[in-house]
Amino acid sequence: MKKFLVILLSLSLLLPLPALAADQADLLQKMEALSKELDRLKQQMQEMQQKEAAKEERITVVEKKAEQAAGPSWLEIGGDYRFRLDSLKGKVHDYMRYDSTAALPFPGMLIHTASQPGYNAKNDSLMLNRFGLNLQAKATEDIQVKARLLMYKVFGHDTSGPVTSPFFGPDRSGVFDGNVSHVPQDNTLRVDQAYATWSNIGGAPVWFSVGRRPSTGGVPTNIRQNTEKIGTAGVPGLLIDYAFDGMTLGYAPDIDALPGAYAKICYGRGFDSGYRTPTSLKDTDMIGINIVPYDTDQFHAELQLNRAFNMMSNPGIPNVWGAVQANVGDIDQYGLLLMGKVDKVGPGDFNWFVSGALSKTHPSDDRYQLPFYSTNGGLTWNNAGYGLLYDDPAFGGEKKSRTGSAIYLGARYDIKSTGTKIGLEYNHGSKYWITFAPASDDLWTGKLGTRGDVYEVYLVQELNKKPIAKRGKAFFRLGYQYYKFNYTGSNGWLGDPKKISDLTSTPSTMADVLGTQMYPPLKNAHDIYLTFDVLF
Repeated sequence: MKKFLVILLSLSLLLPLPALAADQADLLQKMEALSKELDRLKQQMQEMQQKEAAKEERITVVEKKAEQAAGPSWLEIGGDYRFRLDSLKGKVHDYMRYDSTAALPFPGMLIHTASQPGYNAKNDSLMLNRFGLNLQAKATEDIQVKARLLMYKVFGHDTSGPVTSPFFGPDRSGVFDGNVSHVPQDNTLRVDQAYATWSNIGGAPVWFSVGRRPSTGGVPTNIRQNTEKIGTAGVPGLLIDYAFDGMTLGYAPDIDALPGAYAKICYGRGFDSGYRTPTSLKDTDMIGINIVPYDTDQFHAELQLNRAFNMMSNPGIPNVWGAVQANVGDIDQYGLLLMGKVDKVGPGDFNWFVSGALSKTHPSDDRYQLPFYSTNGGLTWNNAGYGLLYDDPAFGGEKKSRTGSAIYLGARYDIKSTGTKIGLEYNHGSKYWITFAPASDDLWTGKLGTRGDVYEVYLVQELNKKPIAKRGKAFFRLGYQYYKFNYTGSNGWLGDPKKISDLTSTPSTMADVLGTQMYPPLKNAHDIYLTFDVLF
């Protein structure tokens, strides 16, 4: 019986083995199926990778063909277009104006003048067309050439006549070398900039550049223009906005504590007197030192020192007051600029700047003279003249060095979500302030050369369009400028500035006659403008 029970127990232990064997076989079958599926997926992945590689190769070939069709990599082409509409209105104060045919106001006087009561000057709808073409060519290793061609004209006119009425001073009295292409003229595409730059000289962070300089539209004026600031080639806008021919030698050390720092010495020629004779004039030259100790997107600091040697009496505008007659002296300028950007202030970014400057004259004995009729009716030159910010001593003037000052403040708030930018600017110039800004974007006169106050507010609305060109964007800009002139001669350097509120058209004293003006003295001016800009 015991033996039977042992056998029965043994048989009972053997009963699960067939079931266990069946489970193992099923598991092996499933593992084999999964292995085959994994191999199939691997094969599909390899096929997809091969197709993707072939696609990338085709894209690369297309891109290379497109690049070849667009032009070689050594040449870059870009530019900009602007339509501009201005509504201009100003008030000219009563004054005594020069008139070579007028009677003498007092016996024995040599100044021929005529009374001119105040009047309004306006142009309700001035429309302008501007087109710029930028070229950049890499000639050899470390040497490149940049050029800018510019056309700027008035709708319905092929001269500068509608915008060069002789208000204020020389910067808007005509077209000359310092403002050509920046004062609306005709449909000719002129060379605005053309210069060559040699970088990394001797393997050092040194560069040399020569040619028609990028000395217009400098910081911080680019903020209201809604353009990027010019790099190391630019100049501060409060001191210089002048189309110069010249050269630069620069140095950009790599200092961790001073990111983007550089310094340069600049030379420019403002007037060439031609062949030298015993009685000829001297050339007008300018030397400048520019130091930028810090330059990042968040903060920029810049110092500038200039001296203009043998300043020409006037820019040589024909048919206005005659050609250059004299070298009236030297002018020094000193400027400081601080500008920056604060990201994520509310829904946008905040841009700001503060710029201040001083000017100082060193007058010579030479003076500019106006033509007058003598007692016998023949045209002659009056002995009375106008020097570098002083009147002829024979007519109550005093040859003396003069110091002027200016301040320029502004801010712009950029709302990223809508592409809207809102800006506000203010600048003030003292009685003897002098800048060199005949190429400024302002129509009445370069606002940064104003002897008085200028207020400006503007709104930029960028179009939400995906850029295709490297610099591609388009925007509208609506703005308003208000000028309040305190003294005559803004943007000019001849004669002692007169307080505009003291001018009269009915002289009763010698001082009234000595306030005679070459240009109609505006006491205030307004400009409402709208632009449509396309950059490519």
